[in-house]
Amino acid sequence: MTASSVNALPGALPDALPADIASALLVGRVWRPAPIDGPAVVAVRAGRIIDITRYAATVADLFERDAADMLAIVKSAAGEDLGDAASLLQAALDGGLGEGGLQLLAPCDLQAIKAAGVTFAVSLLERVIEEQAKGDPARASALRTELQATIGTNLAEMVPGSSAAMRLKTELSARGLWSQYMEVGIGPDAEVFTKSQPMSSLGHGAVVGLHPSSHWNNPEPEIVLAVNSRAEIVGAALGNDVNLRDIEGRSALLLGKAKDNNGSCAIGPFVRIFDGDFTLDTLRSCEVSMLIEGADDGFMLAGSSRMREISRDPLDLVAQTCGAHHQYPDGFMLFLGTMFSPIKDRGAAGGGFTHHPGDKVTISTPALGALVNTVGRSDTIAPWTFGVRALYQNLARRELLAGRSA
Repeated sequence: MTASSVNALPGALPDALPADIASALLVGRVWRPAPIDGPAVVAVRAGRIIDITRYAATVADLFERDAADMLAIVKSAAGEDLGDAASLLQAALDGGLGEGGLQLLAPCDLQAIKAAGVTFAVSLLERVIEEQAKGDPARASALRTELQATIGTNLAEMVPGSSAAMRLKTELSARGLWSQYMEVGIGPDAEVFTKSQPMSSLGHGAVVGLHPSSHWNNPEPEIVLAVNSRAEIVGAALGNDVNLRDIEGRSALLLGKAKDNNGSCAIGPFVRIFDGDFTLDTLRSCEVSMLIEGADDGFMLAGSSRMREISRDPLDLVAQTCGAHHQYPDGFMLFLGTMFSPIKDRGAAGGGFTHHPGDKVTISTPALGALVNTVGRSDTIAPWTFGVRALYQNLARRELLAGRSA
């Protein structure tokens, strides 16, 4: 059952916290009101939000610690108890502030926001369809039937860069069917692009933004790796790589406009840190579920991405992003891609899926909890104003830049 064809709804919405919350090591960020009036780095312990900013002024700083030091801080460093985690998550969904005026933020700060594309066979076919349709959703259905009949459905078994993949490339090229998306889908080099700017990501409960000129778009539920400057994966979160199919379909050179807009990137609710119970192998076996609930038309659509079907291993994607060829001194967050490509009609037959304002999108997996956002327009939601300069001005005022206290 593919993600694009699932219409049944789950029995109940998942909890925003991991299923094994008692053992999960969670790190995030909250906005603390006056007199602090700025972001705090927090850990979740026994269901409570603990401020650990005095040990790491930024999440990026925390992830740069050696593994033992980082784990010790997250597990046991003394800090102010800011309240109940579940209550804060619910307050974010309700559009208000949590206990003491707290507001949940995306769990990353200085890190670059990178994304890998075309890492699943299903999404590969849909990207080719976008390209062939030139941004017109009405042409998608016929193109999908034609391409599936021509290419077949064995792409999921194709190892990118393998001799078999290169033979397929040669065959498709001879038949005039080669595509730039095929190149990154089954060729040796992954597509890795800049999704968003440091400090611009939204968190759980926030309203994500669609560019007002887009009329064919969808959410992309993904796992997001947290990687430090040494290319070490320290943990993972959930993400929504908000996607504008019509704009990218007109031209791949419009990828920046299709992907990087105000509110177009959501990550959260927290980063779960790797330890003995939660590892990269845990992620490799995850199934990421998604539910879209329409506010104005009662539309509902559920789907999933099964990480075991990814065509490139997460370690390979990290190595292609960062190494001797490219450094990230503040670390980076890396979206791993999705196999969710919604094709269920919403309205006119053959029109496919696109968002409506007010849609609620829930992205979940038991090991990471659930990330929930509603959908708005990039030009009507709150503008992004608190960037890196503002962060460092705030930390300097709070005397958190002089050095580490532990």
